[in-house]
Amino acid sequence: MVRKIADILQEKKRTYSFEFFPPKTEKGRTKLIEETAKEFTELKPDWFSVTYGAGGSTRELTIEIVDQLQKRYGVPVMHHFTCVGHSQEELKKILQQMKQRNIRNILALRGDAPEGAQCWTPTPDGLEYCYQLIELIRSYGDFFSIGVAGFPEGHIDCPDKETDSKYLKIKIDAGGEFVITQLFFDNKDYFEYLERAKKVGVNVRILPGIIPITSYQTLLRFCGTCGATIPEKVHEIFKPLDGNAEATYRAGVEFAVGQCNDLLAGGAPGLHFYCLNKIEPTKEILSKIKR
Repeated sequence: MVRKIADILQEKKRTYSFEFFPPKTEKGRTKLIEETAKEFTELKPDWFSVTYGAGGSTRELTIEIVDQLQKRYGVPVMHHFTCVGHSQEELKKILQQMKQRNIRNILALRGDAPEGAQCWTPTPDGLEYCYQLIELIRSYGDFFSIGVAGFPEGHIDCPDKETDSKYLKIKIDAGGEFVITQLFFDNKDYFEYLERAKKVGVNVRILPGIIPITSYQTLLRFCGTCGATIPEKVHEIFKPLDGNAEATYRAGVEFAVGQCNDLLAGGAPGLHFYCLNKIEPTKEILSKIKR
């Protein structure tokens, strides 16, 4: 039986997990499953996670990859799951497919609108909010372990950080069991987020999300899309290195090692890496931090 993340969190003070995305090509998917994930298992992951495209655009790929990774490596895999683009009946069918494949861990998300969409409205007979999706998942009893997303700087659509914290509490009250944060680069944002969450009564584990910087231009695009702030100190380090892949890689490892060590020293209960389907530099970062 695949282990639930909630149970792992009860047993371990610190966890280390790694996130993949479904490659668009069959060759890329084969490499992820047969090579990349195999290398990551050598890092002794507590779990993997696999993303779900905007509007559920990769839902078939996500469930297949999660299923294959679990069967091949025996590592729990968290299936990202959104309500955007799905009716409630479709959501129930997908959940039933997960149960049949013994996929027990879900990251519940409202989700982003499909690419090119100017605004988002719920699908007819769909769900509008993440907490509603959590309630639907929880209707299956305790089969699933449910994680939710957290936003140290506040969600991009939220009017302020305090309101964002209240929405987090609603998700936890609905059945969320742990939080994985969006990427950030200033640890002060993470620790302040913990304080805000605590004030509204959120007491579950909040795991910081880390993305190694390997390209300045990619960093700009990524943060522009998700709304994460790039601190001036990050611009000062990486902008002069733009175009120099090796120097950027070295600086990215050094920055991430410092960020991770500071988080762990401050009490962070582990790390969740956005690996972008690459073993390096995550492997090197892990070898240099004080675990």
